[in-house]
Amino acid sequence: MTASSTPGSSTGPATGSSVGPSAGAPSAPGDDTRAPGTGAAFFVVGTDTGIGKTHASCALLHALARRHARVCGMKPVAAGGIDAPQGFASEDSIAHRAASTIRVPPELDNPVLLPEPLSPHLAAAHAGQPIELERIVTAFRQLRALADAVVVEGAGGFLVPLSPTQTGADLAQALALPVVLVVGMRLGCLNHALLTAEAIRARGLTLAGWIANRVDPEFLCPDENLDYLRTHLGAPLWADLPWASAPDARAAADRFTLPGDR
Repeated sequence: MTASSTPGSSTGPATGSSVGPSAGAPSAPGDDTRAPGTGAAFFVVGTDTGIGKTHASCALLHALARRHARVCGMKPVAAGGIDAPQGFASEDSIAHRAASTIRVPPELDNPVLLPEPLSPHLAAAHAGQPIELERIVTAFRQLRALADAVVVEGAGGFLVPLSPTQTGADLAQALALPVVLVVGMRLGCLNHALLTAEAIRARGLTLAGWIANRVDPEFLCPDENLDYLRTHLGAPLWADLPWASAPDARAAADRFTLPGDR
């Protein structure tokens, strides 16, 4: 896995990094002959922070890897990280890289890495590093040229502030990708899911599907809540991910039904 050597910057790949098969990644199918840049790409948003959006994104990556040879995750904006063997890195990006089948320079899969674990607009202000949507879009286009399928994971919820004037919704619009909504199945999820779906469509974006992530083992009537969302979200359920004390994204890929599978 590659990572930026310092928080807040991605000036180049770490020593020894390259574009190519990801070390430790699952073997990719050999029958995908599509030209890179023409395959699937999705923008993943959540109903809230802490609802397992990264787990769901990694599970989606594993599911896509069964259908495409070259799949890659992207975390456009990450706030906070850890000291990894190859430098300071976002834990979300580390998880994405483990679930991807190609390895790319960190300035492509995590173009904005901020030191503090704060709302992105605050982390960017503290770091003196404005979040530039044009830079992120450029990185995405370069990444998509290398891959058959890309999963872009947003930060926090759909309207998370990126600056005093822009939010995650502006980033989603700039990328113009179909959106996948991860719903943390817990008390309050119906309101959060329906409000987020409404906000996505108000921006002229397509809600391609949603993922139910059972984050609360004590949540009452989870199936009834899931059925309500099936009826009212107006988008297909791609996966119902069970609660687990140690979630396994590779195993969770078995639970996906993606467009074209039906």
